[in-house]
Amino acid sequence: MTAQLIDGNALSRQLRTQVAQRTTALKSRGITPGLAVVLVGNNPASQVYVRNKVKACEDVGFHSVLEQYDATMTEAQLLARVDALNNDPGIHGILVQLPLPKHIADHKVIEAISPQKDVDGFHVASAGALMVGEVGFKACTPYGCMKMLESIGMQDLKGKHAVVIGRSNIVGKPMAMMLLAANATVTVCHSGTKDLAAMTRQADIVVAAVGKRNVLTADMVKPGAVVIDVGMNRNDEGKLCGDVDFDGVRQVAGWITPVPGGVGPMTITMLLVNTLEAAERL
Repeated sequence: MTAQLIDGNALSRQLRTQVAQRTTALKSRGITPGLAVVLVGNNPASQVYVRNKVKACEDVGFHSVLEQYDATMTEAQLLARVDALNNDPGIHGILVQLPLPKHIADHKVIEAISPQKDVDGFHVASAGALMVGEVGFKACTPYGCMKMLESIGMQDLKGKHAVVIGRSNIVGKPMAMMLLAANATVTVCHSGTKDLAAMTRQADIVVAAVGKRNVLTADMVKPGAVVIDVGMNRNDEGKLCGDVDFDGVRQVAGWITPVPGGVGPMTITMLLVNTLEAAERL
């Protein structure tokens, strides 16, 4: 068996076309979706991420604002900027790029963002809404993973067992909640879980989100399982790779996401979807 690829680039293009069409319809009503991206400091990876986000906004017809500040910006100053954006009627979504400098508490800044503009889906109100099935914003990376599952016909996961490897608040926990909302049975593990392979070999769906190369190998995968690789690492040659031993696991799994070209493009796409929905709710 050779697993079929879940093409994140192709699915992303499809969804962005739909976003652009809905944006055009919204503009006809006098509303242009607006996203503010705030970057504090000069982290090279963060600079690339925010540039990509701003370009994606332009491509679908959004209004975008990129605010860049020195790493010396105080927590109080950042909170004041978030408050100003909360009260800006032309901004429908606010994204503060993480990580922030060490002297600024991430959770304080995230919680300062209005839940109505929390398009990154990290606010406690967004997580709470997801838990109880109310309207809210879903965290972009796990939301993208769920869209990838839907694209292969896995909308209702009743009777399916999913294992999430990774407990972070950014991917692991919201991923588990979204799988539960889709009626899956969910087990959350981490790279140090005792006999991790015994867990993953039972799973119909495995989501690897640890940030560690080869955390999932072929002998750990149930034949025909769906494998979603959220990891972002570099191999010995310096090439981008995920958490999964792609070449080995592909010989066992039924479906698998590549790195690059899998989950990555979907993250920014779901940010666009969330921002559009924020504007549509007006």
